[in-house]
Amino acid sequence: MAFAAGEKESAAVKPVALDINEDGTVNNPEAVVVDKDKLVFWSLFSGGDGGFMDEIVSEYNKTNPPKQVQSIMLVWADYYTKLMTAVAAGKGPDIGVSHISKLPELVDQGVVIKIDDYAKRVGTDWNVFTPEMNEGVTFDGGHYAMPLDTHAEIMYFNRDWLRKAGISLNKDDQLSITSTDDFIAILKKLQAVTANGQSALSLTQKGDDPYRVWWATYFQMGGTPLTNEAGDKITMDKGIAVKAASFIKGLYDSGYILSGIEDHQRFFQGGNAGLLFGGTWATGAFEKTENLNFGAQPFPQLFANPSCWADAHTFIIPVKKGRSDADTEAAVHFINYVSSKAAAHWAKSGQIPSDLTVQQSDEYLAMPYRSDYMEAASTAVLPSKNPNFYSMKEAMIRNLDTIWANQVSVEKGIENLALELEEAIL
Repeated sequence: MAFAAGEKESAAVKPVALDINEDGTVNNPEAVVVDKDKLVFWSLFSGGDGGFMDEIVSEYNKTNPPKQVQSIMLVWADYYTKLMTAVAAGKGPDIGVSHISKLPELVDQGVVIKIDDYAKRVGTDWNVFTPEMNEGVTFDGGHYAMPLDTHAEIMYFNRDWLRKAGISLNKDDQLSITSTDDFIAILKKLQAVTANGQSALSLTQKGDDPYRVWWATYFQMGGTPLTNEAGDKITMDKGIAVKAASFIKGLYDSGYILSGIEDHQRFFQGGNAGLLFGGTWATGAFEKTENLNFGAQPFPQLFANPSCWADAHTFIIPVKKGRSDADTEAAVHFINYVSSKAAAHWAKSGQIPSDLTVQQSDEYLAMPYRSDYMEAASTAVLPSKNPNFYSMKEAMIRNLDTIWANQVSVEKGIENLALELEEAIL
């Protein structure tokens, strides 16, 4: 390359090296060389479910589609920041994924487009999706995303541990738990056979998962929604929030959970715990784990209401300057394929398909484990449909973490949480 007089070579535009992690996720998706003849799909499936989505994309590209798809897997923690930044710069992907909890914010910020006209062209039948999911992706009468799945916090158990502890399964091949007494009795038996470095229950002491257990416990105790329907007033029941946090803190304080577990899914996967509170997405990974003799069931009913935490994946079409109408239709053709024709394949990851015809199909019901916790989709309490929910979630995790870490009393932690929730919706 020739340079003008006085121009330094360092001023030349140089290719940026890809920054790829061990799991295949990309830290700088903007540096990926994309095929101009393919649609670009930004995926956040970097857990046990990522491989299944890669398989689906590969199969789709073999079907002679309107346009093939190139998938780029981003780091989950950075996904939304990078997505919103890229869209604002006019460099976003053709296809993306959004949790249903994040979708209200993306719609509010103008990051995604309404897809009804395109969905009609490719033959989408909105009636096959659960009413809750249809409502969750609808804003001002239009669909801004296509439902893919519900993913819930459920309970896994290690059969070998149960046998060692003398714990029997019921006729449905599950643990019989209808109260806190039942649950604690099981934990005590597991604790009795726990060696150093092991845990009766596998759970982290910070972050998403203890928050998800708190969420389930709060609503099982009869907790009210966090906000009113308009989303402009916090309606969380602070008294029940305190009770729910106190119950979970008691599990830590009683030693049923080993202190310092960083990756509770991997900890259980290694045979180090009797029980695991974890996401449905772990099922596919556990099935591939040698010598892991496990079972799965819905989150246990510890209190009056059989509630559990859940979120959902949806497909979105981000705003993209210069994308042709034909390419937008091709993008919707792809998400329609995955949400319907490939939904049974996606269910292998462990997620619960949003398509009711798939949920009721012989193929899905014949899959091991999935039908054991399928009811979680009906007992799930989905996040508030509020553009501020992610800020609210951050406030919940941040303040609950101070309780688990014994930095504040339960009462003070919940009081702080309530104040931060008020600030989040201002």
